[in-house]
Amino acid sequence: MTPFESIQILQQRMNASIIGQENIVERLIIGLLANGNLLVEGLPGLAKTRAVRAMAKSIDSKFSRIQFTPDLLPSDVTGSENMYEEGGEYKFRFEEGPIFGNIILADEINRAPAKVQAAMLEAMEERQVTVAGKTHKLPKLFIVMATQNPIEQEGTYPLPEAQKDRFLMHVNITYPDAASEIEVIRLVRGEKSGKTKESIKERIPQEMIFSARDEIANVKSTEIVEQYIVDLVFATRYPEKYDEKLSSLIDIGVSPRASLGLDQCSRVYAWMQGRDYTTPEDVRAVVHDVFRHRITQSYEAQSERISNDEIIDKVLQLVALPA
Repeated sequence: MTPFESIQILQQRMNASIIGQENIVERLIIGLLANGNLLVEGLPGLAKTRAVRAMAKSIDSKFSRIQFTPDLLPSDVTGSENMYEEGGEYKFRFEEGPIFGNIILADEINRAPAKVQAAMLEAMEERQVTVAGKTHKLPKLFIVMATQNPIEQEGTYPLPEAQKDRFLMHVNITYPDAASEIEVIRLVRGEKSGKTKESIKERIPQEMIFSARDEIANVKSTEIVEQYIVDLVFATRYPEKYDEKLSSLIDIGVSPRASLGLDQCSRVYAWMQGRDYTTPEDVRAVVHDVFRHRITQSYEAQSERISNDEIIDKVLQLVALPA
């Protein structure tokens, strides 16, 4: 089996478990192959947790779920040094926390206080944690998929801009259509009655993920596509050069991480379409997820209730599409 075939199987299995959410499944897989972390936002009950579990179930990996609460401590996430008696002597031993997994579900991350969020930053960016002055490396296959609820703000700690920027993509989940909703009812009813027992399927080995990443690293991106990425990025930083209205909507444009993320995600997207080269359409397919959390709105945009997605739509209209 080739890496491409393995990823297709992973996508099929996840879509069979999460009805009507093909977009979120595709984005989770892009994040996995791009070796980046995802911020997943949506109303309660839209299968955010189920989607991450479905991915972990299909891959030969260790799954960890961290439920963030206001009283959580950094050591509850990273682990801690504990004292043990051994042969009449007392010794310290490091006990790994739930962050030492392959696929990490950080549930309602915006409920965690600043200290815990800071501990997550090191793990997400450096792929290591430091406890009692000692550095501990995280597994090679490591991805954090953090969820947050957009409507419940009481008792939450909004993520700082610097931390949101560490996420490769910010994925929004919306309601499924009517036909998918019926299929969801039937699927869950069958699971509860035991009529749709899952057959034991061979899990996809981690080596296939790494091989897919190696192939993606060889996906070509032309100068035209690279220039288009930079043009989109600069349109958010210097909007006054493009349109007066756009300039009034953006306070701070996207960071250089947006350029890197857009390049990486577009190459993954192209590879998933079966191509070894990128096109401007690949960039447009992922730009909302890469820019969504990196644009800081102006007061005018907030007062007019203009979303970041609408701002990105305007950027796409104003930046010329290469021939």
